Amino acid sequence: MNSAGLLTVRATLRQGRLTDLAVDLRRPAVTQLFVGQSPQAVLQRVPHLYTLCAHAQRAAAQVALDAAQAAPAHSVNPTELWTESLHENLWRLLLDWPPALGLAPAKEAFVTWRASRSRSDLAAQTQLLLDGVLHDLSAQCLEHLARKPQSDTYAELSLDPAPLLALCQQDAAATPLLRAPSSVRAAYLARIAQVRAAALALAEHTPYPLAAMGGKGWGVAQTLTARGVLTHAALVEQSCVLAYRVWAPTDAFFANPLALQALLEPGPFASAQQARRAVELGVLALDPCVPFVVELPDA
Repeated sequence: MNSAGLLTVRATLRQGRLTDLAVDLRRPAVTQLFVGQSPQAVLQRVPHLYTLCAHAQRAAAQVALDAAQAAPAHSVNPTELWTESLHENLWRLLLDWPPALGLAPAKEAFVTWRASRSRSDLAAQTQLLLDGVLHDLSAQCLEHLARKPQSDTYAELSLDPAPLLALCQQDAAATPLLRAPSSVRAAYLARIAQVRAAALALAEHTPYPLAAMGGKGWGVAQTLTARGVLTHAALVEQSCVLAYRVWAPTDAFFANPLALQALLEPGPFASAQQARRAVELGVLALDPCVPFVVELPDA
């Protein structure tokens, strides 16, 4: 999402074990700015307020507003969206995951790929990166991630706006449930699979995943981002937005500490530094779209 906001993760280290895990996700309620606006005004503001995955945010907003007005869904640029997904995933895989595991980031490879985004051979350059630098680096990263029985499985992301449309029509304020990864290693493997699928889709000009439903003035749209399923919902009457909701994966994964708790080793940890690294890896696996801090006092 946008960089405004903060996630605070708190835990206590007692005799080498993590206890009292808590999460505090705070960010401004920017959707209030959309109320009373025209759909066109909302669409103009969305990419400026949601700067991470801005193309996916705008696509979801456009299709949600279309569904709310019972209008045909606008077409989207699949190349633009697949490229954005690749950018976010490769940023994590090449720049963030390696240092978190004690390895050097592949900054030069990322910068080179990033410069190719406007070129006609982007798909070929992406595949070269995946088959070369990323292949070797991911093998090194996986060596540093513990393998657990039955914990490396991950579910493919799917879109289903119907339940959320029903919630909106009932005026129920609920956060959609998303399936969290079963382990840090599973989260890493899922991201590798996602970037390879995006590279193939880019090469084959595959339509970008979007799903929407509408009724009773509400429109709900879902699309995929590098972090998971993104949902936009809008209530429109007489070309005026009366209500607007956005659910990002961060909202689901950090609504409470359960998803993060499931990824953390109980310990004992040899040091506070080792415990902090475990918490930071868990947060990285869930990949919040806002900055985060870890508070870990030793009791």
